[in-house]
Amino acid sequence: MSNLFRDRSPYSWSFRVGGGRRVLDLPLVAWLTVIWILLWGTPSWANLVNGVIVAVCLCLAFPLPAVDLGLRLRPLGILRLAAYLLYDMFSSSVEVTRQIFAKGPYHAAVVAVPLRVRSDLMLTATAVAVSNVPGGSVIEVRRSTATVFLHVLDAGNPGEIESAQRSVWRMEGLVARAFGTAEDIAHAARPVPKGDPSP
Repeated sequence: MSNLFRDRSPYSWSFRVGGGRRVLDLPLVAWLTVIWILLWGTPSWANLVNGVIVAVCLCLAFPLPAVDLGLRLRPLGILRLAAYLLYDMFSSSVEVTRQIFAKGPYHAAVVAVPLRVRSDLMLTATAVAVSNVPGGSVIEVRRSTATVFLHVLDAGNPGEIESAQRSVWRMEGLVARAFGTAEDIAHAARPVPKGDPSP
């Protein structure tokens, strides 16, 4: 007798078949289907259906343990994150261009920004999102303290340092609301940490 039930991950289901267990992981099925279509070289409905069937058979024949990566796909949050990234890229590009043509010198620095969400996925996603913005290069990510170290171009102005920190915290909140669990979102809504960890 088989029994279908949801696992910890919202994107996987488990089948109990007798004394054994089979896991059906939807992202893995989708990825195997894409590989199947690429191998055939022709996207068609027949290849899509056959790819899904082959992927499901492979997942059931060679079961993997269900792993919850802490990833949740929230469409509205993803749209907000994409819109903010586009705006931030444009405004940061204008600011970096202004600094290039303005009379210097500028005093650059590395600023430690402690994050509120401590999961590996959110820490990585936040660091990647911040690094995609001109003028916001992440130099180091410290997992033990959930801290990113950010290169700031105009560190002679204290307002620029505070602005860079606020930008990272805002990005962290947007990333959590786009891809995080309910716990990640709750952590991202907490007050920002006080004080900078020493590099």
